[in-house]
Amino acid sequence: MACRKDGKGRVLRKGEHYRKTDGRYSYIYTDPLGKQHTIYAKSLVTLRQKEESLIKDQMDGLNVYVAGNADVNFLFDRYISTKSELRSSTYSNYLYTWNHFIRDTFGKKKVKDVKYSDVLFFYSDLINKQGLQINTLENINTVLRPSFQLAVRDDIIRKNPIDGAYAEVKKRNGGSRKRKRALTVQQQRAFINYVAENPFFYKWYPFFTFLLGTGCRIGEAIGIRWDDVDLEKRLIDINHSLTYYQRADDSFKCEFRVSQPKTEAGIRTIPMMKQVYDVLKDEYERQEVEGFCVANVDGMTNFIFSNRFETPHNPAAVNRAIKRIVDAHNAEEEVKAKKEKREPVMIPRFSCHIFRHTFASRFCENETNVKVIQEVMGHADVSTTMNIYAEVNQDVTRASLEKLSKNMDVF
Repeated sequence: MACRKDGKGRVLRKGEHYRKTDGRYSYIYTDPLGKQHTIYAKSLVTLRQKEESLIKDQMDGLNVYVAGNADVNFLFDRYISTKSELRSSTYSNYLYTWNHFIRDTFGKKKVKDVKYSDVLFFYSDLINKQGLQINTLENINTVLRPSFQLAVRDDIIRKNPIDGAYAEVKKRNGGSRKRKRALTVQQQRAFINYVAENPFFYKWYPFFTFLLGTGCRIGEAIGIRWDDVDLEKRLIDINHSLTYYQRADDSFKCEFRVSQPKTEAGIRTIPMMKQVYDVLKDEYERQEVEGFCVANVDGMTNFIFSNRFETPHNPAAVNRAIKRIVDAHNAEEEVKAKKEKREPVMIPRFSCHIFRHTFASRFCENETNVKVIQEVMGHADVSTTMNIYAEVNQDVTRASLEKLSKNMDVF
């Protein structure tokens, strides 16, 4: 039987074809799903390079069909469907991040076409043209990278093109993320005194005192119930968190849900400081007369802190209140300082999480046992505690060295 040859007399392999009319080569193959495909090349050498790549893919078990037709959104939807262990708030945040920043842009790219440079361009565009902060980009990377990693483990692609992209863009744009700054002692005192003395903002005084005196996460604080408080033993039992997020039914309405604390270490018991005990005792006596919160969230009732609608506070409302208080304080303080001919004590705008960071800073300034700090804060990793401790105690270290230098006469 005569062998098929090309125009130069070279023997063609099974599936290879040569077209005399234009001198092009082709190779016909069948994918794992039984569908026939054809690849083309201008030379036999190039064609066989493509064949070798196809064979390598088949040897590796790569699903060429899926890799050629799936887009990035497919990867995420598949990834998120496997994350049944995610807390409701985390699941909601992942969906929001993807739908808001990725789905209608980068998410439409074919998986097989995504290269490392494409990821760099996408991340750089988000930072430089759309003005995103580096911590927002970190959230985007948190959902994008594992989506592609799942594709690697599913043998859809061989390498993860997301690997290293965030670190490179982060380095180009100033290195580390913006550090959260705790309020100074002076700022903390100014804020809480202003709330306590202002009749319009006083309703927030018990809640803000609780945050500053316990270091609770905002979800833990808004979800605290009278059932979790022992006024006699002066103990607070942190065993759940309250989340407020958009429903999954595309109604654009938000709802409260009860969830576990952020980490297993988040389940803890916090002794009450005197200031916290005093506000809780006063609040209980007030509610005995005026009525307790009757809102029901996943079967839980008797929440300590509620708004005028008799429902727990949501974090966005808390942040808005802080902004109004800070702006009002600064405006009044500026005028007062001019009259008294002194420097004003200005409070920077901050979010409710800074209450927790401020508590941690004050705690670290007065406690040397890091394990005690870790337990009260509910940190899963002691390195988180150590980072705060090291930052807070820079001034203490400097003072110690200055004292040492005065007592050493060897220089």
